[in-house]
Amino acid sequence: MRFNDGFWLLKSGVKPYFGQQVVQILPSETLDGYNLQVSTKPVKHRGDTLGGPVLSVRVHSPTEGVIGVKIDHFRGAQAFAKPDIALFPDDPPIPSVALADGDGIWSIASGDLIAEITQEPYTITFKSPTRTLTSAGPKYQAIYDVPHKWTLRSASNGSCLATDFSSNPNPAKTPELVRYVHSELNLSPGELVYGLGEQFGAFVKNGQSVSVWNQDGGTSSEQAYKCVPFYITNRNYGVFVNHPGEVEVEVGSEKVSRVGVSVAGESLEYFIIYGTTPLDILERYTRLTGRPALLPAWTFGLWLSTSFLTSYDSHTVSGFLQGMQERDCNVRVFHLDCFWMKQYEWCSFTFDPDNFPDPEGYLSAIKEAYGVKICVWINPYISQLSPIFDEAVAGGYLIQRTDGTPWQWDLWQPGLGVVDFTNPAAREWYAGKLDALIDLGIDTFKTDFGERIPHTGIQFFDGSDPMRMHNTYSVLYNQLVFEVLERRLGRGEAVVFARSSTAGGQRFPVHWGGDCESTFEAMAESLRGALSLTASGFGFASHDIGGFEGHPPPEIYNRWVAYGLFSSHSRLHGSGSYRVPWQYGEEAAHIMAKFVDTKHRLMPYIYAQALQATAKGHPIQRAMFLEFPEDRTTHYLDRQYMLGPSLLVAPVFVPEGEVSEYYIPAGRWTSFWDPSRYVDGPIWMKEIVPISEIPVWVRPGSVLCLGPPGTGRPDYDYTIGLEVRVYEIISGQTIVAEIPSGRGDEIAGYVRAIAGYNGKTDVVASQGIHVALVENHKVWV
Repeated sequence: MRFNDGFWLLKSGVKPYFGQQVVQILPSETLDGYNLQVSTKPVKHRGDTLGGPVLSVRVHSPTEGVIGVKIDHFRGAQAFAKPDIALFPDDPPIPSVALADGDGIWSIASGDLIAEITQEPYTITFKSPTRTLTSAGPKYQAIYDVPHKWTLRSASNGSCLATDFSSNPNPAKTPELVRYVHSELNLSPGELVYGLGEQFGAFVKNGQSVSVWNQDGGTSSEQAYKCVPFYITNRNYGVFVNHPGEVEVEVGSEKVSRVGVSVAGESLEYFIIYGTTPLDILERYTRLTGRPALLPAWTFGLWLSTSFLTSYDSHTVSGFLQGMQERDCNVRVFHLDCFWMKQYEWCSFTFDPDNFPDPEGYLSAIKEAYGVKICVWINPYISQLSPIFDEAVAGGYLIQRTDGTPWQWDLWQPGLGVVDFTNPAAREWYAGKLDALIDLGIDTFKTDFGERIPHTGIQFFDGSDPMRMHNTYSVLYNQLVFEVLERRLGRGEAVVFARSSTAGGQRFPVHWGGDCESTFEAMAESLRGALSLTASGFGFASHDIGGFEGHPPPEIYNRWVAYGLFSSHSRLHGSGSYRVPWQYGEEAAHIMAKFVDTKHRLMPYIYAQALQATAKGHPIQRAMFLEFPEDRTTHYLDRQYMLGPSLLVAPVFVPEGEVSEYYIPAGRWTSFWDPSRYVDGPIWMKEIVPISEIPVWVRPGSVLCLGPPGTGRPDYDYTIGLEVRVYEIISGQTIVAEIPSGRGDEIAGYVRAIAGYNGKTDVVASQGIHVALVENHKVWV
């Protein structure tokens, strides 16, 4: 939210109350920090204490390396403010607090992170052992009373209007003033900001106004499906705003050397998260908000969709699966999109009897013939033409208006209602529909939508604040579906293919990028969205290979296939046209077969990285700066990425025959495709890339363990027939590569590469690991 007219003046009618002076500071009862009373005017004598807001500020450490700042105005409403973002849902906090005061400075030390508080003027400075990270200077914290007209923003068409708890007893009426709590943190010269969820605009967020408010806006606008109130900087810290509703973030946009954060209401809390590396920060952030769940190995194979508007008849489906199999483009998951249900009846959770007279037999035949898992499309909206709509109304399972009637509209389906997942009975009812589908042979669900959740003039069953629930709804939705699959199929076998999410939603993967066009520009948008998402605590990311809208020309299709199969999860999906490769020429099928087999061969490496995502919150697909924070050039790169720590992938975004450009960091890197080709970085590569290729480079000091060629699937025994490739390790160095079994989080063994002083390495495998081939790609002597 922007309150200023320039730097010195405020917008007309805006009234600020800045935190200026600490009038009392005491250690908290739990000794995890300090409780401050901060006046919003100078206090020189007792008379100055009469009237005017006083901010209650709690500065505390919930876990090692993390310090929180909670700013409260009116505290009475907070007991009724729900939902909250669940903290420490998977891993317990690590206590680490030391308090000290002296010379007018009060300090909190949590691991290597220190917060220093001064009394007059009131400031908070956050430091590491080597430097100041950021600070909140005088007047950086405030409450604002803002005329309603200034809250209307084109980004949300005014749909995110908040209620002023203090001055609006009748929320059905538009308030004259809206109350905001606001806080700013300093941006140092050269400091860059990333994250805030799946944002499709510029990867570096400096200069942007970002609304953390989920919307269904495609990949070509400022709106996003997965907004997350967390950002990470290239200055060794991240910031998590612990607020489930709309958070408005001005990243060097209102005040160019500050990040401003505003929420409507009476309370704002944020956490500074320190780390010596960006991955350390993500590890601490995901300890706070949750780690991605363990995924089954089969999910990393190729997903094929029927597409949105295309035919699902058995002849078409069997023809596609047979054709993919014959061309060595083996499909591991077959997806049925919306029209598996009868038109106008979404969601009925019932196969359209006109197209599927025997759905159980149909699914069984496909699974037996082609060895695929089955995914079907669902959403949380119930059309009034659905045969289960009356059932939902009678049970009170839908979000209601304040008069007790179901909230409905016509935008997506006729008179649809939205399932109220805060109602335990509604959750049980919805889960029962999923159970019936699992009984038919469904293995997973594409959990579409969940962004267009009403937030004015409605009520939730549990009394949740509709504004706070708007983003959180997506987490409740995906969590329910994920947990049904986990209950039915077992831990480590559940997966959803989700579009909407927010903080904490990373616990229920996988998430894909939503509706994109079939262009190079949209391909780049999808990558930026994925890199922003994985810089926000999400371990996995996917997208519609070839683009959703339109029919891609063969060139774009082939380039996107290469990028898609070097993503954590790979799905072929479109709107009005098929994405099977022979639709784009038989050459496309040969290209796809090459990359499908390569991904299968990389599974010992990829699945090991998936285990790291579950254990530490490290994403598989990661922006270059996450791996190379010391290299300033990487801080701006958003058209290439690292797949795990070892593989640099540079998708091609230019027409055939044009020069593709990408960056190689320091060291001697080896081509994944041609071990005789290497390059010494740092260097900008400029090359014309053939249509059948994608630049993939292996980082020096890597040991890659590949499965045998021709497995035809991603889930196989990773311990047999390994090809061990050793890349540019230093003489005397020993590198260990863990080999997962591919079954849950079990590590089957290891491969150890020991570099000798003769330019060669010895490779030793633990018991149970069978190595078929060792390739030594040079040792540094």
